[in-house]
Amino acid sequence: MNQPLNYRNTGFITSAPDIRHLPQDTGVEIAFAGRSNAGKSSALNRITDQKGLARTSKTPGRTQLINMFEVTQGCNLIDLPGYGFAQVPLELKIKWQKALGEYLQKRECLKGLVVLMDIRHPMKDLDQQMIFWAIESRLPVLVLLTKADKMKSGARKAQLLKVRESSKSFGGDVQIELFSSLKGIGLDQVRRKLDTWFGPELERQLMLAAAENGETYTSDTLSDKSND
Repeated sequence: MNQPLNYRNTGFITSAPDIRHLPQDTGVEIAFAGRSNAGKSSALNRITDQKGLARTSKTPGRTQLINMFEVTQGCNLIDLPGYGFAQVPLELKIKWQKALGEYLQKRECLKGLVVLMDIRHPMKDLDQQMIFWAIESRLPVLVLLTKADKMKSGARKAQLLKVRESSKSFGGDVQIELFSSLKGIGLDQVRRKLDTWFGPELERQLMLAAAENGETYTSDTLSDKSND
């Protein structure tokens, strides 16, 4: 069983215009992607319980770089440039699109993709393209229907079931959940999913450390490490 990580320890590492400017391709990275108004930065801030980790703005498209955050050694969260931005030059749109594609298809340490979309406007063309990219790269996908607090309970549950049903056509490992940065809806589910994706890297590190010290690796060791 994967032990929970302390996401409050997450810190900013670097920003890069493309994968060639990112640190070494090692460890495990989980990327967050979504349209510019999907609430991606707010979600990252809520997940890490930090108000200013990821910059938020009323102007869509502010995140123009690949931003890397470290949860713990070898476990990183990646904030990808928002897509679907309307008020930026076409040349810049093409540049960002290329950076997204390269990252998803060529970054070896990428082990999971979180796609965020407004629950009121889910599965737009670019959202679906992002999911197909991930599936082609054999990446598991967690879709978060953000701003779930904007709908009444019955309506959001109905929307969740509708999107889950439509997602079956993707044919890959795609999980759909409700999320609200404001109310904390779905927060525990997201953290548990991230723990699952990061788990193998944490275990690998601890097994190596134990072997180097002539010790025996146990699950208690992982629990101690995760809660540092």
